[in-house]
Amino acid sequence: MKSIRTLIFILSVMLILGVAWFFFPADGINLGNTTLRFPSYAEDRTPTQQEVDVDAVLNQVTRSFEMTVSDNLLDSMRFFRDYLKENPNRIYLPNDDYTYFDTLFEQLEQAQQDGRICRIMHYGDSQIEMDRISSVLRQKLQEHFGGSGPNMIPAIQPVPTISVSQNASGLLRYMVYGDASRASHNRYGVMSQFGQVTGSGSISFSQTHHSQAFERAKEISTVSVLLGKNSEGFTATLKCDTISTDPKTLAANDSVSLITWILPADVRRGTISFKGNAEIYAVLLDGDPGVAVDNVALRGCAGNIFTRLDEATMRQSFKLLNTELIILQFGGNRMPGISSTKSIKLYMDELERQISYMKRVAPDATLLFIGPADMGRSYGGKIGTWKNLPELNDSLRVMALRNEVAYWDMFHVMGGEGSMAQWVKHNPPMAGPDYIHFTFRGAQEIGTNLAKSLSMYYDFYKLRQHVPSEKVIEFVNLDREQDSIRTSRRIKLPTYQPTYPIMKR
Repeated sequence: MKSIRTLIFILSVMLILGVAWFFFPADGINLGNTTLRFPSYAEDRTPTQQEVDVDAVLNQVTRSFEMTVSDNLLDSMRFFRDYLKENPNRIYLPNDDYTYFDTLFEQLEQAQQDGRICRIMHYGDSQIEMDRISSVLRQKLQEHFGGSGPNMIPAIQPVPTISVSQNASGLLRYMVYGDASRASHNRYGVMSQFGQVTGSGSISFSQTHHSQAFERAKEISTVSVLLGKNSEGFTATLKCDTISTDPKTLAANDSVSLITWILPADVRRGTISFKGNAEIYAVLLDGDPGVAVDNVALRGCAGNIFTRLDEATMRQSFKLLNTELIILQFGGNRMPGISSTKSIKLYMDELERQISYMKRVAPDATLLFIGPADMGRSYGGKIGTWKNLPELNDSLRVMALRNEVAYWDMFHVMGGEGSMAQWVKHNPPMAGPDYIHFTFRGAQEIGTNLAKSLSMYYDFYKLRQHVPSEKVIEFVNLDREQDSIRTSRRIKLPTYQPTYPIMKR
């Protein structure tokens, strides 16, 4: 009798464990700060993510941007056509319109000739904090189109960047989100924050000594202040090294103003002193005419705060700044709150409103959305991609293209699912132990590949200037099967080799 009871007890325990195994969630059960885990059927059914060979992935990305040097225009056209249609590392274009960036390229080329600065605003979450990624893109573009300096900085910068050192005195910081103080209005400006000066205050800057800084970022010869709602007789005075400048005095103004000092030489440090009342939206530390890439890192932001900003202030600012490209790099901060396709849809609705807003306040700017990086979390002691991240990334691409915004798929450039764990393991590490953020080395890889991808469209833009537009359209729309020697002769592409500058990649 005792043996039967023992057998029943063992079978009962096995039954209970079996039921628990079948119904226990793969992610465990959260109890406060503790997560209870148990081997489960759901976890067992979860496909194992393959390990990603980071070096092989990055080498493949690099090769995908390499065009074999050819004296044959037809070969060049074939390369760009295949790149536009098939390269997984390309920037996806709305309606496959290869002319999408043409206006931007025209402005970038013309800026240096006209002696002006063409601005690119790079908005993103903490992945671009400290000027990571933006600084690489800035350097690459400035090498080709001219320009220098660390470009736009906020009045008060709580997180140091690699490209410039700064501090402020006598100003109060207000920000549209986060733990910072809120203003009684929504005139936060293009950096989603401003420094309020009342009576007097100052902002100082100096060349950076950070080992990751680019040399061009240290070349500052043009200093500007973007401000608004200033009082009568508001005065700004700039002192740089041994260079003296004339103070700038403004009449009372409720809208946005831009004051600029053009210096006779590069300076190492400077201080801007204010007297009066005003909202300081940004300081611009630029150099020679050309391109500026402005880093606007919004830690903890999911990219859904722009509609809270005063439209008139933003519209006036973008026009004064000559902003030609706006990059939105978001998605990672929303990932922990996404548990279903429905929650992804709600997020897409939010982002569509932000894109519509950007088109209203910057109607002349080109828009580019960059999706999230891979993000790792622990599943039963193993690091894998957040389970809804691939669907989120695909949804972001569809949403962006549907709203006529270009999209760059950073998730797949990294290697896709499971890649973040390998970026962390890489020697040297390309991502941090939180399995979310890039190291400086990883950020440099991402920034370099973003610049390379953008440069491909510039190279094709330059080549197309030597080919009649109707011939380009006809050739690009050909399938590979249709592309034969006979077909190419029918199209009659020019037989000469165009001489056009290839952007450094």
